[in-house]
Amino acid sequence: MVENKRAMRMRWLWRNWLAATVLVMAGAVAAGGASVSYDGRSLIIDGQRKMLFSGSIHYPRSTPDMWPSLISKAKQGGIDVIETYVFWNLHEPRPGQYDFSGRRDIVAFIKEIQAQGLYCCLRIGPYIEGEWTYGGFPFWLHDVPGIVYRSDNEPFKLYMQNFTTKIVNLMKSEGLYASQGGPIILSQIENEYQNIEKAFREEGPPYVRWAVKMAVELQTGVPWVMCKQDDAPDPIINTCNGMKCGETFKGPNSPNKPSLWTENWTSFYQVYGQNVTLRSAQDIAFQVALFIARKNGTYINYYMYHGGTNFGRTAAEFMITSYYDQAPLDEYGLIREPKWGHLKELHAAVKLCSEAILSSFPTLLSFGQLQEAYVFSGDSGACAAFLVNTDSRTSATVRFQNLTYQLPPKSISILPDCKVVAFNTAKVSTQFNTRTSRPVVKFNSAEKWEQFQEVIPQFDATALRSQTLLEQTNTTKDASDYLWYTASFEQDSQEHQARLSVKSLGHVLHAFVNGALVGSAHGQFRNTSFTLESTVALNKGTNQISLLSATVGLPDSGAFLERRSLGVRSVIIQNSRGVKNFTVSPWGYQVGLLGEKLQIYTYEGSKNANWSSLDSSQQLTWYKSTFSAPKGKGPIALNLGSMGKGEAWVNGQSIGRYWVSFHTSAGLPSQTWYNVPRSFLKPRNNLLVVFEEEMGNTVNITVDAISVTKVCAHVTDSNPPPVISWRKSDKLSERHPGRRPKVYLNCPPRSNISKILFASFGNPYGNCEDYAAGLCHSSNSKAIVEKACLGKTKCTIAQSYKKFGGDPCPGVHKSLLVDVQCE
Repeated sequence: MVENKRAMRMRWLWRNWLAATVLVMAGAVAAGGASVSYDGRSLIIDGQRKMLFSGSIHYPRSTPDMWPSLISKAKQGGIDVIETYVFWNLHEPRPGQYDFSGRRDIVAFIKEIQAQGLYCCLRIGPYIEGEWTYGGFPFWLHDVPGIVYRSDNEPFKLYMQNFTTKIVNLMKSEGLYASQGGPIILSQIENEYQNIEKAFREEGPPYVRWAVKMAVELQTGVPWVMCKQDDAPDPIINTCNGMKCGETFKGPNSPNKPSLWTENWTSFYQVYGQNVTLRSAQDIAFQVALFIARKNGTYINYYMYHGGTNFGRTAAEFMITSYYDQAPLDEYGLIREPKWGHLKELHAAVKLCSEAILSSFPTLLSFGQLQEAYVFSGDSGACAAFLVNTDSRTSATVRFQNLTYQLPPKSISILPDCKVVAFNTAKVSTQFNTRTSRPVVKFNSAEKWEQFQEVIPQFDATALRSQTLLEQTNTTKDASDYLWYTASFEQDSQEHQARLSVKSLGHVLHAFVNGALVGSAHGQFRNTSFTLESTVALNKGTNQISLLSATVGLPDSGAFLERRSLGVRSVIIQNSRGVKNFTVSPWGYQVGLLGEKLQIYTYEGSKNANWSSLDSSQQLTWYKSTFSAPKGKGPIALNLGSMGKGEAWVNGQSIGRYWVSFHTSAGLPSQTWYNVPRSFLKPRNNLLVVFEEEMGNTVNITVDAISVTKVCAHVTDSNPPPVISWRKSDKLSERHPGRRPKVYLNCPPRSNISKILFASFGNPYGNCEDYAAGLCHSSNSKAIVEKACLGKTKCTIAQSYKKFGGDPCPGVHKSLLVDVQCE
């Protein structure tokens, strides 16, 4: 093992920084407040360096009644900080008119964070991207004369500064900055600007400098950060976003700034038409440990820790309504295992090392090309080590401080005392769980539904006219997803085989000729333009064309958002002989749907519609029914698997767009279940309204109870014991009674272990997703687990020969795998 030159230089720099006691102060501290500063090692709160784990939870993607539980579960998972964006288009829907009510109540959200003893990171932006429609910008910005978003442009800077100042002053008025005694320890200005800065040429760098100056002059008393901005000017801290910041981060752009990771993606956002892409708990943990060891990281934020729901029309283009459902807390706020538990163990193991980590930079020891150790030696004699194997295929055996360690492929072992392994990123000891749905309300008869047919407008009924095809969003002002393009023209003879060709920039188009649907088409994520081709019949005399163009969220990223175009771009009608094109002009326009104008998704508005009994399915139809709230307090969802595309409302509140008919390459809907928060419901007579663009079947819609019904755990004799069993006074012996690998099984609240589905102590095949008893199996495995666990909410079973009556097969490595039913 050789200490390389880089490690020696790091130690020299560290000693010099300590000698100089370089502390970059974030600002003045108000009476009773906490000082928040930083140096080259970490954030410093009230004079103490901090190792901080953070989790993103966005207040409008959940409901106020969910906030306490979400924050509590994050805290239980070892989270120190809650990070959130600030959503400009929610808070300032019209210039100078602000809304902080309901899900927009950011002050109440931050106060709940404070009440539970956690810190907050406020990502003001105010551009956020975040898979949120228009990147968080209010659409009225589009109409400000001469505006160019996110550039050295005076109109944009004026409104950006106004909103940023509004939010900062709101936080100050409520005493929410740490300098005032509140929980906010960090703020962010802009968001991933470096991705597009070159597009603005000479207007980019001055804008960055202006944004920094503007933010700092607001005097929050806490540091500001810029993510993915390598040249962030002092005193702004440049931070990393991405999956692999342990490998990709270039590091702080000053030796006086700490290494912070503002977005560690726990999963991937999903769009309609694309398969879900998963990220394992093991991979997340590996990158976190690598960031701490290799990049000197002392702040890691999980994006998302709870994703939640894109209610209403808030999702960006083609984004599904569910957001980061594979995060440690799923869309409904249920704990998702093993991600939540494995990261909790990681956090606990790292915190055991924090004294050594925060008082030193590591010494790097090399074991070869793909294995290395990072050793932290604290001033008090504390020692911690991270043993790294970057080989993704092969295990490795390494010698460290005269002891031998086995490192699984692509893993990091954490040794809080430089001797005993407390945690390995590839060894999952926490349980797995399975989420299921169960129908609790059915709408399975025609008598339970009424319908209202959306009116297809004709040219003569429109008030807005133009000789040209108008851009959609500039016409709708984002008041609706829908814009009707209508025209009327004369035909001198009947034509049965005319060709209609409509080019659109997105996202969806339904074409009607003389009131009859002649075709539908749509684009795809990042390829939104398409052409609808159809054979149509034309009448002799007057013919009516009605084109319904629909957006599915607005774009959220890229330079020059204000220049984006959507909607119909050209319409060509050609007769069957191909010898004549019909010129279509002028065009008449209708913004939105009649049902939207009447607000028939609300109780009062529904009285304005002429509802009829459920008949055969037709395009562009509104449906309504009522139902009683299911018993219990657990999450529920609307199962729309029988529907096509549209939007759904419960008691006037939109639960989001649905698009079940847009299948993935695997032939499955991108999303079937749509979250209905309990706070949207009354005990009975809840109004459900669905607008269906296609040919959905409402009698197969159900309201389903969502719950965790199975938990499973699998540990081997090579798994480290639970971190909670760690004691500084422990001897190295793995035979210490308190330090054995254990199976922890924990059903959700208000449910118990009702059945042991599988139990084997020996060498069972497979894992919690697919298992079978192996050649080595203790015959009393199930009986022992039943005695320990049946009827209990949780139980613990040690991986122990004594527990199972001896060694069933000496010389064979043992595992304990248990799968149970929760009811």
